[in-house]
Amino acid sequence: MRLKDKVAIITGAGRGIGRAYALGFTEEGARVVVAEIILENAQKVAKEIEAKGGTALALRTDVGDEASVLEMAEKTVERFGTIDILVNNAAIYYGMGWRPWDSWTKAEWDKILAVNVTGSWLCAKAVAPHMIAKNKGKIINISSTTFQHGFPAHLPYTCSKAAIVALTRTLAFALGRYNINVNCIIPGYTMSEASREMPGATAKGMEQVVKLRCLRRDEQPEDLVGAAIFLASEESDFITGQGIIVDGGATFQ
Repeated sequence: MRLKDKVAIITGAGRGIGRAYALGFTEEGARVVVAEIILENAQKVAKEIEAKGGTALALRTDVGDEASVLEMAEKTVERFGTIDILVNNAAIYYGMGWRPWDSWTKAEWDKILAVNVTGSWLCAKAVAPHMIAKNKGKIINISSTTFQHGFPAHLPYTCSKAAIVALTRTLAFALGRYNINVNCIIPGYTMSEASREMPGATAKGMEQVVKLRCLRRDEQPEDLVGAAIFLASEESDFITGQGIIVDGGATFQ
């Protein structure tokens, strides 16, 4: 129960990796806000949490819309009185497909960065005053190993995840004086629903991904939960501005 009675907002928690974070945090005693652009998905996960004896609040949240993000923070405080943890998981990834680097349109580029980067900044900006007020908080951003390897087939996504590392380090410096830790998780290619249904992805390509790892198996959403719980808990109170790579040993830093 490392997160007992803590209030955690997890964006994009209506399915996939976000759902795994939400369920994992529940097991550790957190009260979870399932912030998700598809309200029906958020409600399903909230019901799963409640069925396990946990406490959840489902909110329709568009992280690219500042008004929606501010409402997310306000409703969380209304319900639970505080915000202890933010996991910036929401991102545009589902259905993007693997495509040549120069086939992306400007509209696609703008939309992906607006959610993946600006959305994470807006969420941090919305919760920070509540964390500053009590001189304590944890912000966990989600990057990707794509930016370290360079992945032209996902160019806008790859660039957005590189920006998350810069955002993490800058916010760590800005918020450290208020005892707020800001770190990021850097996952490898994870077999979420979005990855399994990715247009252009092939079984042979997935085999090659696994062969590059020290641990020769697919990465599952549940493989990321332990790192998130650690960064959200008191065990990481003197760690900030860092990125934890969780990819089965495909990347060394």
